Amino acid sequence: MKNVKWLVASVALAVAGVANAGDFSMTVTATSDYDFRGVTQTAQDPALQLSVDWAAENGLYVGAWGSNVDFGDCCDENVELDLYAGFAGGDEEGLTYDIGGVYYSYPGADDIDFPEIWAGVAYGMFDAKVWYSWDFAAADEAAYYLEGNVNVPLPSDFGLLVHAGYSDGSYWGDDSYFDYAIGFTKSWGGFDFELKWVDGSDLKVLNNMPGDVSSSDARVIFSVSTTLPWGE
Repeated sequence: MKNVKWLVASVALAVAGVANAGDFSMTVTATSDYDFRGVTQTAQDPALQLSVDWAAENGLYVGAWGSNVDFGDCCDENVELDLYAGFAGGDEEGLTYDIGGVYYSYPGADDIDFPEIWAGVAYGMFDAKVWYSWDFAAADEAAYYLEGNVNVPLPSDFGLLVHAGYSDGSYWGDDSYFDYAIGFTKSWGGFDFELKWVDGSDLKVLNNMPGDVSSSDARVIFSVSTTLPWGE
């Protein structure tokens, strides 16, 4: 409970910082597991996640995102707090782009903070993105991540989601791997629901981990989120 209160307070401060600067939104998510590229960040336990975002009319945006985490006896971590900024735009034909950077931080933990940059494009229900870090997981080694996503709208505010990703670089060495996810979404009122099958088991070294810490095993994840202010 102490960790959750810390997370709420941290993101609340970020909200206060942008509230007077212009348009902003805040998203609250409850999920059965915090998945990061096929690997659980909470030992397959539930997570509460909060984010705040501010966007300018010219496409510039900044934000903060937080979640509880559990890496076992690794690093004295309890909370992840990410700060990011980017620029998004597009053309009249519907082709959009997004570039930016994020800094992953773990307040109170050992030195495991690290930066990452990204560039992506989207058209209709398809999007693709490449991520790159020159100091992945504070290991002083490079890693990149390629991902493609398809979000198919279905009747009655349902949707089909398909994701595929590939991790490689010197950080991973011979353990480069694929991950994928497939599931359904549903919007109802001011809430978004998601049920998906996630599989990162191609990362063999993290299969069948004790206590499910940093496990890449396949699993089902359910989440519900809402974005405030409602109706915007």
